[in-house]
Amino acid sequence: MSSADEVPAAGGGSSNNINYRGQLVLFPLPFQGHINPMLQLANILHAKAGFKNITIIHTDLNSPNQSNYPQFTFKSISDGLSDESCSLINLDTSNSVINFLNKSCIDPFKACLCKLLAQVVEDDEPPVACLISDALWHFTQSVADSLNLPRIVLRTSSMSCIPAYATFVLGQQSYLKTSSLKQELSLMTEKDRQSIIYKGDSEEGNKELIASMIQETKAASGIILNTFKELEEAACLALTQDFRIPIFPIGPFHKYFPASSSSLLEQDRGSISWLDLQPISSVVYVSFGSIAQVSEAEFSDMAWGLASSNQRFLWVVRPGSVCGSEWLESLPKGFMEEVGERGCIVKWAPQQQVLAHKATGAFWTHSGWNSTLESICEGVPMICSPCSYDQPINARYVTDVWRIGVMLDNWRMNRREIGRAIKRVFDMDNDEGIEMRQRSKSLQHKVNLSLQRGGTAYRSLENLVDHICNLSF
Repeated sequence: MSSADEVPAAGGGSSNNINYRGQLVLFPLPFQGHINPMLQLANILHAKAGFKNITIIHTDLNSPNQSNYPQFTFKSISDGLSDESCSLINLDTSNSVINFLNKSCIDPFKACLCKLLAQVVEDDEPPVACLISDALWHFTQSVADSLNLPRIVLRTSSMSCIPAYATFVLGQQSYLKTSSLKQELSLMTEKDRQSIIYKGDSEEGNKELIASMIQETKAASGIILNTFKELEEAACLALTQDFRIPIFPIGPFHKYFPASSSSLLEQDRGSISWLDLQPISSVVYVSFGSIAQVSEAEFSDMAWGLASSNQRFLWVVRPGSVCGSEWLESLPKGFMEEVGERGCIVKWAPQQQVLAHKATGAFWTHSGWNSTLESICEGVPMICSPCSYDQPINARYVTDVWRIGVMLDNWRMNRREIGRAIKRVFDMDNDEGIEMRQRSKSLQHKVNLSLQRGGTAYRSLENLVDHICNLSF
């Protein structure tokens, strides 16, 4: 969205020329995949929609770098986690941690919010129009209700995840009444369904978290989604009918601004310099996000799979992501000698820039929603290795609904299958590879249209601005 496509202010003015009287309070969940979209949303509401008074309440865990956001006010609250507990957070424990935080943060969050509301009255400042909190902060609905403050939910996963969770985790059948959505959900395999509930956490705890998230989202004043209508039309229709609250698919968030990041990890810019030297669409970019871990055996198979594909690769190996290793100690002997200069390994990369780079031809991903959406936005086909939670759902949509990728799940993480999957995506001598890239480019075009003036995401942002302003009265 260019400066010429600014969202008109409520009442018809230009959002650049108005300072909305209502203040906003945002509360991100303290994980990379949730912090990024919440801060991107804050930037959208500030720069594109004219909300100048925005406060970010955050936990001590993974607190954002405030110096990167001088336009916002930050308030920190205690989360009750010890330093030792923070150091042990991984895919096995993440949902247990979220359940813990939904209890330990109730009093600190309410105290912080009450103090902020009192300060607004004391200083005769514009009132707080609403609270925008992550959907997984389900306790915030009761706090907002007790303070007579409207709450809008930010859901950082796809729209399609909610029907899938309700159907396969909670055993509800209501979403199967929508024929197009029923057809999409029928593509989920038994392994997909089993993977949604990650066995590292308590299964009952996971179900409780999902049920509370859905229930308290329905009680909110609206829901913001980091997606666009054309990508998930069946889910959009189903949620509109079921939730009976305003739904605002205004994404992809990161496309509103030049590439930027609120990454908690330091990015290696050398990866871009390396890509500059590679041929067009020749590189497979490999990154499994900020929390996933692999065993030493899986890591070795990944290495030899990349080697056997004979494809150039940029591989993000996050320190600590290989069980039992600090970084690259588990690389098999002879690997670096075999791949030579056609491989580049970094600790972390500026992902948006990597995916937008002309040399990037495919993305081998864990299928987190941010990564999936960023790949769609650049027209880059995917190789999907989902683990749990929303990842199997995202991956199934990539491979079987949108048909812009191939599946390489954890049951087939061996060097032969890895090499074969990479070759399938890059093979331009058969219809599958060609059509996959054509569909990827088609979705990229739809993204751009949705963000232009009059597009669905553009209009959703207009509607969101009006909705927030009306909550103040």
